Amino acid sequence: MSATWLNKVRWDEYGLVPVIAQEVGTGDVLMFAWMNRDALAKTVALGEAVYWSRSRKKLWHKGEESGHVQKVHEIRLDCDEDVVLLRVEQAGEIACHTGRHSCFFQKFDGTEKSGLWNAVDPVLKDPETIYK
Repeated sequence: MSATWLNKVRWDEYGLVPVIAQEVGTGDVLMFAWMNRDALAKTVALGEAVYWSRSRKKLWHKGEESGHVQKVHEIRLDCDEDVVLLRVEQAGEIACHTGRHSCFFQKFDGTEKSGLWNAVDPVLKDPETIYK
């Protein structure tokens, strides 16, 4: 396959595009990450999510350490062509490095002055046992 399909994506000034991972069965938003051209190309080639880690400055195959890979069922590009949506099957039901199902486990409760962020989703597995 020619890589010209990657040219349709509107990459930012750092060569990245934001990516939302959504669970195919439930519609739950699991996580947000970034991809560069190599990450998106590898995701298509493998059928599993590969992201760009900005902190480590390298490709990150989701689940490479934890085993919690994301099998990609569908890839979509938004109307502005600057956000990618991955519809994935999440292995082990854990997408977050905190051991939770979703990275979006904190809910704002309260008002602007007294608002608090509360963890509303349980830890499914202790992260100490996931990552060595």
